[in-house]
Amino acid sequence: MPDSMSAQLQQDMECEGLLECFHGLKQLDRDCFEVLVNETKPLTVDEIADAVDRERSTAYRSVQRLLQTGLLQKEQVNYEQGGYYHVYSPTDPTKITNDMQRMLNDWYAMMGQLIQEFETKYERSETTSAAEG
Repeated sequence: MPDSMSAQLQQDMECEGLLECFHGLKQLDRDCFEVLVNETKPLTVDEIADAVDRERSTAYRSVQRLLQTGLLQKEQVNYEQGGYYHVYSPTDPTKITNDMQRMLNDWYAMMGQLIQEFETKYERSETTSAAEG
């Protein structure tokens, strides 16, 4: 069970913690993302795996999670003699922050609706109990 909201509000949080909070990312995912952010050129999965000192398959799963959340971009590079490989780079930070802001706004609206439903439900119960008494 995740920490309560009041417990989360009392914790010190880093901006990188947003990746875990918004997308449920693991430490390895954060490490892979950080490697790509600190690079000047796109990297292959093998290069990312080397940088985080993990097996290729483990790094590949992390890269896939990052792609699914929209934090990475994938580009195909073609060999002249045929064939291709993929390289990965971080998504523009403005797009990432806009997506997180949109997600936060949606969450806030949903929580506001649930709070209103809570009030309505228990206000009726209180009114009904008072009328019966």
